[in-house]
Amino acid sequence: MTDIFRALADSNRRHLLDMLYQTDGLTLNELCEQLNMSRQAVSKHLSIMESANLISCEQDGRHKHHFLNPVPLQEILERWVSKFAKHQATTLLEIKQKLEKENEQR
Repeated sequence: MTDIFRALADSNRRHLLDMLYQTDGLTLNELCEQLNMSRQAVSKHLSIMESANLISCEQDGRHKHHFLNPVPLQEILERWVSKFAKHQATTLLEIKQKLEKENEQR
């Protein structure tokens, strides 16, 4: 999971993931057209994300298509985000119930 967090720490890589979310299967050239980065920089970012399993690639002749892999992101959601969200939701529900009880007593 450390590789995933390292990959997500860079705003350029998050932007690339957003692009692949909107249009899956883009080639390096298609990604470069939408960014203000060199081909080598985009390629390095894609390699880091592929190592973190955030994207997968498929070779089609001379073209390599890049696809978003949502599984590691879902794992982060379940492992980290949902447990904190559950605590917040529980706390908000308790506050709501306490306020309603106070309102009924008036």
